[in-house]
Amino acid sequence: MKRYATANWKGTGKEGTGTNTTQSGVLKDTQYSFKSRFEEGIGTNPEELIAAAHAGCFTMKLSFVLNAAGFTADNIDTKCTITLDGVITESHLEVTASVPGIDAAKFAECAADAKANCPISKLLNTNITMEASLV
Repeated sequence: MKRYATANWKGTGKEGTGTNTTQSGVLKDTQYSFKSRFEEGIGTNPEELIAAAHAGCFTMKLSFVLNAAGFTADNIDTKCTITLDGVITESHLEVTASVPGIDAAKFAECAADAKANCPISKLLNTNITMEASLV
């Protein structure tokens, strides 16, 4: 399987503007700029897109890991925070889940497995941290 996205940029790094488009069309000519990346401008940015990818991938992987262990989550919420300091220095996952019949130790084991083995975790060359809790 292959997926793709495209980017277009016009102008200088600071004053220019760009757009991102995804194969699925979910993003179509979605604006990004210096301000949306390094300040609080309108539009997306690469780090936000990486955070979305990591949160989504991890959450789905956790669901698969839980299923393999005999559990089905009622709900899993994951927030991913990417830290950019010249380079991406960290991806931090905060996950809360409602999983009937699981104890905290087994949930922590499943979450650690998902963190280590989701495809985006394996792609990222950075420190990946996590807080996982049952609700």
